[in-house]
Amino acid sequence: MSTHERRERERERRHRLIVTVARELAEAEGWEAVTTRRLAERIEYSQPVLYSHFAGKDAIVAAVALEGFAELTAELGKARAAAAGPREALAALIHAYAGFAGLNPSLYDAMLTLAVDLPFGRPDTPAPLQAVFAEFREAIAAFAGGRDTGVLAEVAWGSVHGLVTLTRSGRLPAGHHERRLAMLIDQLAASADRR
Repeated sequence: MSTHERRERERERRHRLIVTVARELAEAEGWEAVTTRRLAERIEYSQPVLYSHFAGKDAIVAAVALEGFAELTAELGKARAAAAGPREALAALIHAYAGFAGLNPSLYDAMLTLAVDLPFGRPDTPAPLQAVFAEFREAIAAFAGGRDTGVLAEVAWGSVHGLVTLTRSGRLPAGHHERRLAMLIDQLAASADRR
């Protein structure tokens, strides 16, 4: 292995370490606790080394978010693939999404609540974000009934995100979460019949 290859491998290892430690710290103490100084201390590198990988905390949060979108895509795809039919696939996707958000609150915040410099809904949107949206499009396509599948997928994603966010923040009673998800699934699945 050449010196250049060794350096690149070490650089990638440090990059992964920074993202992993930031994510662990955020899950344990919240994103407010994630500072470049604390990360540098935890990974036992200087802050200049950290800044050689990321421009600052926002860039680290964006890297964590991209990792989260890739994980969410895998969860949604697995849930959809295991379903028997279109309605079951939609229900499985929505429940997998809500479950992911519940199990990974700080990761979910990085992905969809905190302000990060990731373009959404544009040609330069990163592949992991596009992949999550593609899962929603696939799950909702059977219910589009001639309407724009992309817009219907946006409504589905926005609806489940809103329910998850409002429930997590205590603005909606947690005891009704499953009923709300079931109602959303019913509404989305029945939408093609009402056209």
